[in-house]
Amino acid sequence: MVLYSKYIAIHMKSQMQYKASFFLTIFGQFLISFTVVLGIFFMMNRFNTVDGFTLPEVLLCFATVLMAYSVAECFARGFDLFPQMISNGEFDRVLVRPRGPVFQILAGKVDFSRLGRLTQAVLVFCYAIPASGVVWSADKVVTLLLMIICGVLIFFGLFLIYAAVAVFTIEGIEFMNVLTDGGREFGAYPFSIYGESILKFLTYIIPLALFQYYPLLYLLDREQSVLYMLAPLASLVFLIPAYAIWRFGLYKYKSTGS
Repeated sequence: MVLYSKYIAIHMKSQMQYKASFFLTIFGQFLISFTVVLGIFFMMNRFNTVDGFTLPEVLLCFATVLMAYSVAECFARGFDLFPQMISNGEFDRVLVRPRGPVFQILAGKVDFSRLGRLTQAVLVFCYAIPASGVVWSADKVVTLLLMIICGVLIFFGLFLIYAAVAVFTIEGIEFMNVLTDGGREFGAYPFSIYGESILKFLTYIIPLALFQYYPLLYLLDREQSVLYMLAPLASLVFLIPAYAIWRFGLYKYKSTGS
């Protein structure tokens, strides 16, 4: 952990060498997320509720997913750029070093420009938390923290699968963006609005709903069972097959010869 902290400090110093570019990139990321907030606002202003959820409740859902994705993308950016490591031969050097490849990829790229989206999520939380009507108690606070933390880990698992698939395709495939970027975009609303089939897929296959939709019902007192509160923990089972796919990718890896 000490070594990783040193890597983080190095990345921060390197990205701050061009301060104007760094802060403009953060601002750009902020504006991209802000357009989604505007879209939610205008739609809710027209229809008032979506599947029974009000604007503050939808924004609480949106902020949770956006924060989880932003943190995961910031610190797991190396896996998102993994196809480049394969094509330029950099991953060959990773495999002959004493540290594990997961640690090296994580430490090799930390993108602090994603703080723009994180800032957006914090600001939306500042509005949604008091306006959502949630009666905040210790269990509700724990639920919200579980939603964010487990969301970070699930998105990390998706980036891990993306990197493993790139071992076979060399170039990254756009299909995975449906689950990563798409998960962030579609997660702006409770997943129940997309229909029962999509909700089941996002519960049992790619468990985005386990850290977003079900605990949200507990926060809003629509479900009282503690199972809804602990649903984010169940989503972590997804990390087992994600890591298994990554290990299989490493086993089948062949150098591009670059």
